Amino acid sequence: MTHDSRLIATFVLVVSMLAGCASSPPTRFYMLSAPEQPAAKAVYSVAVGPVTVPEIVDRPQFVLRSAANEVTITEQTRWAGSLQNEIPRVIAANLAQSLGDTQVWVYSKGAGSEADYRVTVDIQRFESVLGQAATVEAQWTVRVAKDKTGALRSGRSVVREPAQGNQGFGKRHAQ
Repeated sequence: MTHDSRLIATFVLVVSMLAGCASSPPTRFYMLSAPEQPAAKAVYSVAVGPVTVPEIVDRPQFVLRSAANEVTITEQTRWAGSLQNEIPRVIAANLAQSLGDTQVWVYSKGAGSEADYRVTVDIQRFESVLGQAATVEAQWTVRVAKDKTGALRSGRSVVREPAQGNQGFGKRHAQ
C-alpha cells in the first residue's frame, strides 16, 4: 500500500468514526407539568407527601414497557428532575388549582406539620408503552394532619394518557 493510499484509508476511517459519533441521538429532558396557581387567601392548608414511586421507574431515564415482562430504559430520553420530587409538586399544584382558597405545598420533614390536612400517595404503577399510552395508578389518603389515627378519605386513581406515535402523549383520560 502506498503512502497516498494509506493516507486516504486513514482519512476515510477518521471520517467514518466522526460520522458515527455525530449520529448518536441527542439527550432529551422532560418535566411533569402543573397548572398555574392563582394567588388566593388560604381558608385551610394541605401538605402533599410523602409520595412513593416504584423503584423500576425511580431513575432519570424513561422506562418503557416493551413486552409483557420486558422494559427498555432509554438513555437519551430523561426526566429533568426526580420523579420522587416532581410528582408531589404536580399533585400540589393540581390540588391548589382545584381547591381554590387553599394553601397547598409539598411536604418535607420538619415542614408541613402545620397543615390542616395531609395527602399521602403511593404510586403503584407508572408505566409507558411507546405508541400506546402512559398509565399512572395510585393509592392516596387524606388525613387531618393533627390526627394520626385515621384516614379522612382514601381512594385509588388510575390515569391513562394515550401516546401519539413516538413523540409524546396526548389528551389525558381518567378511568
